[in-house]
Amino acid sequence: MKKIVLFIAFLLIGLLTFAYFYLYQDHKDVAATSADFAIRVADLQREFMENDSLATLKYQDKVVELSGTITAVEVASNSIVIDEKVFAVFEVAVPSETKIQSKVTIKGRFLGYDDLLEEFKIDQVSLVE
Repeated sequence: MKKIVLFIAFLLIGLLTFAYFYLYQDHKDVAATSADFAIRVADLQREFMENDSLATLKYQDKVVELSGTITAVEVASNSIVIDEKVFAVFEVAVPSETKIQSKVTIKGRFLGYDDLLEEFKIDQVSLVE
């Protein structure tokens, strides 16, 4: 009986340890990784209009590199809007060289498409030189 209790205790400790390390693993550094996809905002929008569920599966939680024109800069929320369709949030402050109506290429983690606001959400954004 003692062996069964010890076996169950070790099994439980092992499962809890695995669950802890699985749930609290380090986040990947998006700025240091290469992009899974490089695409223009207009092309991304076209893909979502053709088949949004397939496009969501393709881009969800992937590192994407997007090109477009800055249409809004929100310093308070560390974010920019590109082509009035992409809401991109920087990890730190918005770089000072980001100006409205300038061409930009950003890299970040694609979160998804917001049907209500009709815009794409990206976080962990950095500028691509």
